[in-house]
Amino acid sequence: MTLDPVHFKAISRLARGVSRTVDEAEHRAFAETVWNEYLDPLYDDGEPVVEPLGEQARRRIDATEVALEADRFETRHGLDSGTINPTTFKNGLVVDVAQAAMSRVPSDLELHRGRTNVVAVHSNDVTVGLDGDWTMDDEGYVRQRLLHVPATDRSMTAVVHELALYLSEVTHATDNAEVVEDLLVMDGPIYPKGLLTWDRRDPELADLLAEDERPQGVIQAYVDLVENFVRREVPMVGFVKNPASRLVTRTVRDKEGNSPWLNDAAFFSQLLERAEVVDGERERETDALTYTNWFVSRGGTDGALASPDTLPGIERRLDHWNYEVTFAMVYDPRTDTVYRVEAPRHFTEDADLREDLLRQVLKGVAAERGPPEAVGKADSLAKIGARETTALREALETAFDSEIDADYNDDRWGAFVD
Repeated sequence: MTLDPVHFKAISRLARGVSRTVDEAEHRAFAETVWNEYLDPLYDDGEPVVEPLGEQARRRIDATEVALEADRFETRHGLDSGTINPTTFKNGLVVDVAQAAMSRVPSDLELHRGRTNVVAVHSNDVTVGLDGDWTMDDEGYVRQRLLHVPATDRSMTAVVHELALYLSEVTHATDNAEVVEDLLVMDGPIYPKGLLTWDRRDPELADLLAEDERPQGVIQAYVDLVENFVRREVPMVGFVKNPASRLVTRTVRDKEGNSPWLNDAAFFSQLLERAEVVDGERERETDALTYTNWFVSRGGTDGALASPDTLPGIERRLDHWNYEVTFAMVYDPRTDTVYRVEAPRHFTEDADLREDLLRQVLKGVAAERGPPEAVGKADSLAKIGARETTALREALETAFDSEIDADYNDDRWGAFVD
């Protein structure tokens, strides 16, 4: 036993002291103020960074009824990429392995078999030549590549992870784009936000983004992917399971000096939760999903590809507004979870289409009590499980003739537990 009962009680008393200083009712009231007075539009330094598409509104829909609705899109394809997470070896190599997969609802087993694999490697030894061409395996169902990532003094694990993840995802999406006829649902944002944050995360990463063709090539591929779907008029959305944006809360904090929510997801969760008071206690209503209208987002990484002055080295062939990120928030009270749905503005500019996109997502969330089926399938196909991760790391030790560089915490808690 590491925590005696007396210590547990002492910590609980401290926690109760914190709870007495937090007034949830005040937070909810402030959330209403932000919703009513700040978001139509939300300005930052005189520029509108969040703006409603159409009428600003919160809506509810019975979860059972929407789950039984007819699909708005006959087929839905999902896309996801999974990794083993960056692994450091004693010879100085940092490696991550990513695999991307695409699902289809109804199922297509031939499509599900396909994979795009990327082994991304960082080395401080400039004499090591690691870059390889794309090769095929598994009778042509697997496309794979070894990628030597740019040398960095800091953030090397992030560079390895993000290049592996996004290169596999966008390559698999591009290779299979033509099979998507009705709707593509990406597991996560529609753009590679991890790479787009390099510009502000670290000066060294900003230089890499401005000068190195590898991250630029990945970002360009996402732009090309959007243009492909725009050209064919096949809509695409991103389903973000763990929204981490702080654009609204950060902007409100700058204006008011206070914003009690950790991020925008917490803010929208408080806005969208419905409850009634029973015997003096507030009880959440769980019969209906709640959701917002669509918004245009131009702040932070959302504005990186939509601005007229886009990133160096990135070519766009459409008017810049087509690439703008639009989003709606969906709240499922049954699991107390808030999701963010994203789409390029080209598709949500049409009122009927943006309604169809949102209703299709609502149907999926209601039926699955979580991500829509296409997303869940793609996640299952792309995920690299714990056993596979361990086996891959052991195989990499053999291939590199070097042991994994474990530390004390790895020995104490078990290495590489997700």
